[in-house]
Formats: sequence, C-alpha cells, structure tokens
Amino acid sequence: MIQTTELKKNLQAGAYDDVLLDIYVDADVLPYQKDRYVAAIETYEKLYGADAVEIYSAPGRSEIGGNHTDHQHGEVLATSINLDAIAIVKKLPDMQIRLVSDGYDEIVIDGNDLSLKEEEKETTTALIKGVLAGAKERGYAVGGFQAYITSDVLIGAGLSSSAAFETVIGTIVSYLYNDGTIDAVTIAIIGQYAENVYFGKPCGLMDQIACSVGNLVHIDFADVKNPKVEKVAFDMNAYGYSLCITDTKGSHADLTADYAAIPTEMKAVASYFGKEVLLGLTIEDILSHAQELREKLGDRAVLRALHFLCEDVRVEEEIDALKAGDIDAFLQKVKESGDSSFKYLQNVYTSHDVMHQNVSLALAVSEIALAGGAGVARVHGGGFAGTIQAFVKNEAVSGYRAAMDRLFGADACKVLKIRKYGGMKVLA
Repeated sequence: MIQTTELKKNLQAGAYDDVLLDIYVDADVLPYQKDRYVAAIETYEKLYGADAVEIYSAPGRSEIGGNHTDHQHGEVLATSINLDAIAIVKKLPDMQIRLVSDGYDEIVIDGNDLSLKEEEKETTTALIKGVLAGAKERGYAVGGFQAYITSDVLIGAGLSSSAAFETVIGTIVSYLYNDGTIDAVTIAIIGQYAENVYFGKPCGLMDQIACSVGNLVHIDFADVKNPKVEKVAFDMNAYGYSLCITDTKGSHADLTADYAAIPTEMKAVASYFGKEVLLGLTIEDILSHAQELREKLGDRAVLRALHFLCEDVRVEEEIDALKAGDIDAFLQKVKESGDSSFKYLQNVYTSHDVMHQNVSLALAVSEIALAGGAGVARVHGGGFAGTIQAFVKNEAVSGYRAAMDRLFGADACKVLKIRKYGGMKVLA
C-alpha cells in the first residue's frame, strides 16, 4: 500500500504516466486521468483521512458483434473500453465494509450478515453484498474494507456501468483476501450472480465477462453455465481507428415491452421446433417452415430468427477477419451487423412512436459523415432509443464528433479506445 499523500505527489509529478497510458491507451486523456485520480484520492482523504491505500480499476464495455445473440446462447464479440470505475481502498481488520460511491451517502455493511433482503433490491448495497456472498459461496475469503469509488462509465449508454462496479468489487475481494487468485471469468460469474439474485435484474453474462476479462473478447454461450471465453488480439490504434459512442438522448421510458419482445419472439420460433432457444437451428429450418411460422407467430418473429442465425455466424467472421489482420473485412461485417439489426432485428426505433427516431437519424448522419471509407456505424446494445457505435478513422474523428454533437448536443459523442485490461489493481 502507498500513502495517499505520496500517491498524489507522484501522480502530479508524472511518475505513473506510463502506467496510466498503458491502461487508458490515449495520451490525450492522461491529464484528465491524472486529475481524476488525484481528485478521487482527495475525496477518500476527506472521508477517511490520509492513509495507506491501494487503487483498483474495472472498465466499461462495448458490444462489437452479436447484437441480441447472447440470450439465444449464441456468440458475442465485446470489448473493454478506456472508461472505468476506480476505487481507492484500504483493507480493514474486521468484517465491516464502508463505501462511498460518486457523491452518494456512505454504505455500511456487516460482512458477517450477507443475507438477501428484498427491501435492498435495486440498490448499490445489494450489488456489494451479492458480490461478497457470491465469492463466499464459492469458497473464497471475504473481509472488511473502506473505499471511495468513482466512475466515468456513462450510465444508460449501454456501456455497462453496473458490471464495471461489480467487477471492481470482485477484484478488490480477490486481491485483499485471496492473493489475486479469483480468475476474471469467476469474478464475472459472481458479478452476474449479484445482479441477478441480490439486485434483481435478470441480465446475461456478456457485460460482466467483457468488463472483467478485458480487451476484445469472444464469448460463446452454447454452454451458458460455462461459456467459452477467448481473447482476440486487436490493436485499434495500429489500424488508425477510434471507437465512437454517441448518446442519441432518446427516452428509454415505456420501452420495456420492446426489449422483452425480442427474446420472446425468438424463443417462440425456437419453441415451434421444440427448442428453448434458436441455437442449433439453421436458416433452412426457418425457410422450409416459413409459411407456418408466419401464420402462427407473425413476420417479425421470422425476421428476428433469421437475424440471430446470420448474426451468430457473422461474429465468427469478424473474429476471422481480425485474426487475419483484415480491417476492411472486419468493418464490412460490422456494417452488415448494423444493417441486419435495422432491417431484420428491428431494434433501431419503436413502432409505437415513429415520430421519434433518434437512433435512425444518428445512423443516417453517420453514413453521410463517414462516406468515402472514413468508417462505419451501427446500433449499439439493446437499441430503440440508446446509443450508436462507430469505428472512425482517426483523421475523421473530429469532423464526425462535431456532426454528432451538433445533432444531439455537446459531448454526445465520446471517443474511446479499446483497453487491454479488465479488472485490475492499478497502484499499491
């Protein structure tokens, strides 16, 4: 552990610049990150006093390929990004957890009582207790600590701020009490457990794996309880591209039914064939029974099933392109994924409110702004009213960002880099 006063002095003197550049990739964000770390340490000192501490980090994530494939036990390509949650932490000698997160009141938890309580669902307390309980149930040691956590992972932008939080708590427990031996996939599984059981949100495992493992990661959910995870080497900087995420500022209100209809309709098609999910069916299966499926379930369900079957293959094609170093083929597959999501999956706008099509407009302006090979764009994450994703040539980023910000407001477009680390201890 290092004294907070020494950490601040070293940060301001540039002693950790190489460490921060390795984590955050982009030299342009170093001044921001140094100021952010110093501010976080100063907040910790105001809360708990100058102290010997450790600093932990867990990134947000972006889905690259596999739009709405995970709930059908398909394949996903996702990446950690250089936005993250950071935690200033001190180990305590008892079982008490004291934690303050980004301006909220202090949470105090007795580590001897990690029981599930209904009244705590959908709270930060539930997530912390869920991670500790999940680790303990798997035979790992848990104990007390005090921490200040701050995050710049955008909430509501499909970048998984909750998974980053779960991952940073799991990483703290791994290093403070288990010598860093809890592997990244297990931390992800524990995070999902916390969110499903304690928080009460039935999320899949993609978000937690991408945040915990880090870098570009291929996840195969065929065995959903034991997903296959493969890191895929991809240095976006080497190809001269940046990842841009634009928040279209659309309202997510009243969209629950739209989101739920996607897996419901896909599973209805699977059920027609006596299966729980679409994995294992073929395009020919769908086409040879298309008339009966249309009559029984409607055209949209058929289109969404076809999207899944093509998208699942497309993930592997994206990976093959990256492994071959063929950036153009990879970007073509990203564009095809976006086109399929728009036309067949139909998660770009809600049919209940055709007057508001923020994502559609963002994609149209992106196509204009990126004409001539400057990049490609697609809907990001769940869709309907959220964000779009674009791979943009570095020399075109400023113009693209200006076009998006003009449309959706200042700082609507965030320029990101792929981060090679998942949950980690930064400084100790």
